[in-house]
Amino acid sequence: MMIPFEEATTSAHPRVPIRELGLKIAGTGLEPVIAQFEKELAVAGIARVRPRYYLSTEWGVPEATIAIAIPFYLVQPELTLIHQERACHVEGAGPKEILRYLRHEMGHVVNYAYRLHERKDWVERFGSMTRPYEEEYRPRPFSREFVHHLPGWYAQKHPDEDWSETFAVWMTPELDWRKEYAKWPGALRKLEYCERILLETRDRDPVITATELDGDVATLSMSLEQFYQDSPGRSGERVVGLDSMLTTLFSEPESAEAGVRLAVSDLLHRVERDLPGSVFHWTGHLPERTRWLLQQMTERADALALTFRVEREQELTIAVTSLVTALAMNWLQSGRYVP
Repeated sequence: MMIPFEEATTSAHPRVPIRELGLKIAGTGLEPVIAQFEKELAVAGIARVRPRYYLSTEWGVPEATIAIAIPFYLVQPELTLIHQERACHVEGAGPKEILRYLRHEMGHVVNYAYRLHERKDWVERFGSMTRPYEEEYRPRPFSREFVHHLPGWYAQKHPDEDWSETFAVWMTPELDWRKEYAKWPGALRKLEYCERILLETRDRDPVITATELDGDVATLSMSLEQFYQDSPGRSGERVVGLDSMLTTLFSEPESAEAGVRLAVSDLLHRVERDLPGSVFHWTGHLPERTRWLLQQMTERADALALTFRVEREQELTIAVTSLVTALAMNWLQSGRYVP
């Protein structure tokens, strides 16, 4: 029996299989966003390739298809809120951001539809599609060889993503990418190549038209509880010297005025909501890793019984942000939080 969506997505029903939630794009806030995206495609002159949109566990395009998977948690505000609370980062928070992700995924669609990745000139610019695809990549922030579209310097993850990010920048409405990337020679060459290839293929029928769905929401037997129970990005590493860092960060002179004090763990819980996404945007350090790092800091702060004066909260929030960002950059550069 189908359980009503409004009832099934409450905390009282965390074990309901996702396929029984009745999730669909039609009639939801995603529908007008997709309609807007279709208009963007028409303006960009992309008419021969018509992607199929469906709900799945994450953004993606199954290889050798032209089907765009959209995360199911974007179909309903309640699910989006649950995802924000459990994952600390929403890929597509609002119509504007959803359009950014759709442009990126359309890059994959065009790549597969015309088998661009098999062309010698494509490989010369973006690299081989056979390169290993690693979820945890280590980007070089602000590298001028790559465009910057999605958070985390995503173009540096893999040649397929490099092309898709380049395509997304190329098709972004009202963006003067020639001006934007005038001083980024490597990225600009890729954008110019992208435009040349799209002009070349715009009147051609695609070679690939398959729309097989991978992880269609209607087939997902897992529940919301199961979907969120694992925390990817956790590490067995304990951060060396973390107790000393926290003690120094929250230390106060003996002459400090008395006042209302709160547990340091309270402050860390508050920054855990937004900091992982922000750190990921500028460094590429995965949100789930940053959340794990903050949870480790919270555990040690409680063990040390650390407190802070309420009036210092803003100052200390900035300090925590700086420390976490520094640790994230260490991990990206060396594979360890404290080299």
